[in-house]
Amino acid sequence: MKKSLFDIQGKVIVITGGCGILGSSMAQYLASEGAKVVVLDRNADGGKALIDKIKSNGGDAAFLSTDVLNKEILEQNCGDILKIYGKIDVLVNAAGGNMAGATIAPDKTVFDLEIDAFKKVVDLNLFGTVLPTMVFAKAMVDNGAGNIINIASESALRPLTRVAGYGAAKAAVANFTKYMAGELALKFGAEFRVNAMAPGFFITEQNRALLLNPDGSYTDRSRTILAHTPYNRFGEAEELLGSLHYLISDASKFVTGIVLVIDGGFDAFSI
Repeated sequence: MKKSLFDIQGKVIVITGGCGILGSSMAQYLASEGAKVVVLDRNADGGKALIDKIKSNGGDAAFLSTDVLNKEILEQNCGDILKIYGKIDVLVNAAGGNMAGATIAPDKTVFDLEIDAFKKVVDLNLFGTVLPTMVFAKAMVDNGAGNIINIASESALRPLTRVAGYGAAKAAVANFTKYMAGELALKFGAEFRVNAMAPGFFITEQNRALLLNPDGSYTDRSRTILAHTPYNRFGEAEELLGSLHYLISDASKFVTGIVLVIDGGFDAFSI
């Protein structure tokens, strides 16, 4: 029987930040499709619970505690994964986040920006992508093939009010994605791909307070976002999974260096 272009069974997929709302949704879905999933995160309790859930549904998964800003820990993670599964096929760089000091509130200006907080956000989102890429891409090169998928953001494509540090970091992730697509293919061959996904607006634990009032109603910022989103709603975590599956599978074998936008039309809309 001919193998489906979308078959990902047996692929060893590493997900950084795998305990977050988006990362955990990805991990559970990929395991349900037959992939062997390794969740990397700082949250050991959350990681164990996630792996138990995946295994209870018949999936193959492992959890390793990590720090995406510590190359030595990442190298140890890589060695442990190779001992468990023997290879790494795919890296999903989903670790990231924001913090209040790197944002500019409506009653503040750029002169109130906290540079230390800005640096921390850039470190987490940019270097938290660069360092895992350096470590796990080496294992892929040693194996002769590899696929890296970075998680960028709508804010990488269009400057959004308030999220100064996060937007700058994710724009750098998008640029790094395109750079690495050329770097790996030119120096190591056509079996290496690097792409990114740019989610639009999804409610996660990190932005919940920004988008929802304590009573669950939309904030003014949410209403502004939805007024500029043709679908007039926020995305659901599972709505990223088809795009992720496509980029992991052989269906996208000739696709590299792209930033795939999943945003309900936000980036395409103007008034």
